[in-house]
Amino acid sequence: MTAGAPDAVRYVRFQGTRRSPRGHFPGVFALANGLARQGLLTASEHRFWRAANDWYDAAYPNPSDTDPLVYDPVVNPGAVAWFKSTAGHLLARVPPYLALLDAHGVPYERLESADPGRIVYEDEVQVVAVPRERAAGAPPAGPAGTAVPARPD
Repeated sequence: MTAGAPDAVRYVRFQGTRRSPRGHFPGVFALANGLARQGLLTASEHRFWRAANDWYDAAYPNPSDTDPLVYDPVVNPGAVAWFKSTAGHLLARVPPYLALLDAHGVPYERLESADPGRIVYEDEVQVVAVPRERAAGAPPAGPAGTAVPARPD
């Protein structure tokens, strides 16, 4: 990298394209968990989902265990988690979740950002960030990132 060159993408997020009733865009795990909670997964999809969630639970920290208020809508309104782009071992296991969402017609997008917002939690593989505020009268702020195709063309 040459001096003065912009930093490479530092954060990656997979999220739904529709706001939840709480006003945010649910992440890939929340979307998959919703399918499971609604009983929409086949037996094999459920086995995948359970095993994959268990792997992720063991692979990296849950920010809420460190700071129970990290996702509190009053303390950190709109806070969402982003993978660090260096967390290749975690990012490599996301595509089967995306295939699960595809199989159930759940729309999603991949965001990349060098500045996802005000960081309220950070560890080696992720951050939780509160999106930057928008001007008065603007729609609620979503994560600050550039949408990139989540599926190969």
